[in-house]
Amino acid sequence: MRVDGSLAEGVGSGRGGNGDDGRSSGEIAGAWQRVKRRLRAELGEDVFASWFARLELQDVSGGVARLTVPTRFLKSWIESHYLDRVLATFRSEADGIESLEVGVRGAMAPARPGPASVVKPAPRPAASPGPAVDIPEPERAARGSAPEGELGGAPLDARLTFESFVVGRSNALAHAAAERVARHDGGPALYNPLYFHAGVGLGKTHLLHGIGHAVKNAGRRVIYLTADRFMYGFVNALKTQSALAFKEKLRAIDVLILDDVQFIQGRSIQAEFGHTLNALIDAGRQVVVAADRPPTELEALDERVRSRLAGGLVVEIGTLDEALRASILQSRLEAVRATHPTFEVGPAVAEYVAKAITANGRDLEGAVNRLLAHATLTGAPVTLDTAETAIRDLVKNREPKRVKIEDIQKLVASRYNVSRSDILSERRTAAVVKPRQIAMYLSKVLTLRSLPEIGRRFGGRDHTTVLHAVRKIEKAIGEDTALCDEVELLKRMLQD
Repeated sequence: MRVDGSLAEGVGSGRGGNGDDGRSSGEIAGAWQRVKRRLRAELGEDVFASWFARLELQDVSGGVARLTVPTRFLKSWIESHYLDRVLATFRSEADGIESLEVGVRGAMAPARPGPASVVKPAPRPAASPGPAVDIPEPERAARGSAPEGELGGAPLDARLTFESFVVGRSNALAHAAAERVARHDGGPALYNPLYFHAGVGLGKTHLLHGIGHAVKNAGRRVIYLTADRFMYGFVNALKTQSALAFKEKLRAIDVLILDDVQFIQGRSIQAEFGHTLNALIDAGRQVVVAADRPPTELEALDERVRSRLAGGLVVEIGTLDEALRASILQSRLEAVRATHPTFEVGPAVAEYVAKAITANGRDLEGAVNRLLAHATLTGAPVTLDTAETAIRDLVKNREPKRVKIEDIQKLVASRYNVSRSDILSERRTAAVVKPRQIAMYLSKVLTLRSLPEIGRRFGGRDHTTVLHAVRKIEKAIGEDTALCDEVELLKRMLQD
């Protein structure tokens, strides 16, 4: 019997068959929803969102409940810290649940033999504190060598060097700072930490790899880590009781490069990241960090870590203008011609592609791959018509502008002749309440921020206040045509 999101929607409707224990799939799905509600209430919204929001029940059979998560790191963390608790809660909601298995959704079959990690009721006194995870021997052996491997860092892409980076107006400052840091070898580190932020596909990771290659070629010690790799390495070090060696090795390097820092989660991991950051900077070692937003907008990170990140050089990489897109496209075409000499794209086609694809450099690379596939598979020349067909999906799926809550607050305040501080204040006059509620509504529909996060950005308000504002504006724009037009105008102004 399989229990997934679609089945859960039919709980109580009588749909679905019976499991091998006679219970309907709806009953199991209902029990699982109750488990998640209890975990949310007992652990709090932040903890639940970090570790359980993506935990799903796959199926239940023979007394074994099989859970899945999207990443190895989540699997490892839940096994270490919460699996006994999940089991106890599930057993209280559904009779016959004897054990849990956790797997990774979409993962390839493991190279080593052995089943997924299983937790069973531990034969310990009821009052004994702390989780007890029953880890099979093959898993234990594999984990014993994990920290050292994780500390080797993620591999550097040989293609992503300073030489292959295309410089334009939007990334010139970031490129100059990256080169200066990479070539520096003497005295205290420069611009420490160096912090890049930008949207997807605008060159952050390329610059990080370029720094890594340059530092490595100069004979200095460098580690490049993604946020997931840092978290997974730290958790494994804790499990294998090698956390001290993990910290010492990480802090003995010359340059630490950390990508996608916005994904670092968990209080203990954030604390260790903060300690590592402080230790390296205080010792004059270079730290380079990249994220999708400025340090001040990393609401999930500890305030002290955000403050330390903001204390260095913070550089935003802007969107690609047409001239830079044309240069990037030409660079990609030349790289492809090195292996496919007969591949030709005329100036008119290149100009069309550079104008049509505005989102990011990865889409430009995807366009080149599509044009190459057309040319090699059909043997026909690349024309404007074929180019338009080949890149149609890339043009349709342009990324919308990333709207910031601060920009929403400023625009709404300006339109309604109040100050941003009024919107954030406790004032409850009609002249302030209405724009405040409109700003909250726009923050909900135009950003990916959660209700609690929006509440914090509006003067530390509770999420229920935000929800009330959203519902009130939704109702009002359905009844008031003038207000509906006004809100739509604000949306267009923020997205243009």
